[in-house]
Amino acid sequence: MEGLNLISTFAEFKELKNIDRPTMMSVLDDIFRAQLARMYGDADNFDIIINIDKGDFEIWRNRTVVETVEDPNKEISLEEVQKIDSSYEIGEDYTEEVSLASFGRRGILNLRQNLASRIMDLEKANLYNKYRNKIGEIIVGEVYQSWKKEVLVMDEDGNELVLPKTEQIPADFFRKGDTVKAVILSVEMKNNNPIITLSRTSSLFLEKLFEQEVPEIFDGLITIKKVVRMPGERAKVAVESYDERIDPVGACVGVKGSRIHGIVRELRNENIDVINWTSNIQLLVQRALAPAKISSMKIDEQNKSIHIDLQSDELPQAIGRNGNNIHLAEDLSGYKIDVYRMDSDAVEEEDVLLDSFTDEIDQWIIDALKGIGCDTAKSVLAIPADELMHRADLEEETVSEVLRILASEFEN
Repeated sequence: MEGLNLISTFAEFKELKNIDRPTMMSVLDDIFRAQLARMYGDADNFDIIINIDKGDFEIWRNRTVVETVEDPNKEISLEEVQKIDSSYEIGEDYTEEVSLASFGRRGILNLRQNLASRIMDLEKANLYNKYRNKIGEIIVGEVYQSWKKEVLVMDEDGNELVLPKTEQIPADFFRKGDTVKAVILSVEMKNNNPIITLSRTSSLFLEKLFEQEVPEIFDGLITIKKVVRMPGERAKVAVESYDERIDPVGACVGVKGSRIHGIVRELRNENIDVINWTSNIQLLVQRALAPAKISSMKIDEQNKSIHIDLQSDELPQAIGRNGNNIHLAEDLSGYKIDVYRMDSDAVEEEDVLLDSFTDEIDQWIIDALKGIGCDTAKSVLAIPADELMHRADLEEETVSEVLRILASEFEN
């Protein structure tokens, strides 16, 4: 009966465990030889034949016929072997089958326990290696159990994945049987058990969602340069196109927001700002704080800080609810941003709005200067001429004339 149980164990693991044939053969050979070594002292002279398909096996013991036996495991006396077969002579090899019953009840139990332990270790190693190579990929699973501090998720193969509370969007609420989408954040071995941790708050999750929804990103025509998030609240995604014919922001948003709406729903209505990437920090910050209009900006490269002046009515838009807009702009730019209120009266006394020069400067030039964050005369005069030409895409003569007109205002 124990033999039948052992054979059924082979069949069970063959059917249920995702282990390749060579590995399974090696495991079975190892555990049989380990048991034989415990019984006979050495297992080198045994042949083990395993038929995984049928779930059975044979064990053959090889001994040399000798006159006087010194090692009973590897030698058999001529007198003893001739009782079985009189044709044997000294020096020949004698082979006999070892029955499973000879292992005894305890030996068979050890075999089963060792087999189960080895198979379990293999499954853990396979699971670890499988998911270690998938870190950063999105996975869809089913909620198996929901607790206060974490949610247990099952993948399509029945493997257990963990979604901690800290990696859940604040508005997330899962019940058993719900489908959950997340990114594989980390894979670790703890106490010889693989722990696969998922995340829905990682910036990488948002990046991968864009890859799924925007074909141009998946194909490499558009690159996501940086993603910053306040999960469930707001996010900023800076994108860049390698094809001048493609508008990266428009492609990511889609017609009437068709592409980004699915991402927003998945992230529990997280507000997503998609902006054009630029290496120009001043322009990047201006885009990040939009729709707020910046009156003036001073960058301190040494301290990695930016001083920004805003009119009172622009301040709430720049800061955002709970300061999330300006904090995300800091994360995106890598600079600390200090915002100061500039009242309209102060602007009129200390500076002059560009809109006041429409009778001397063409409107399209004023719009170009506003496009780089310059709304006042002094904000334009604070920028070197060559930089104005480059950033606002203006001719040298145009820039010179604009600077002359603005400077004459303060001379008067």
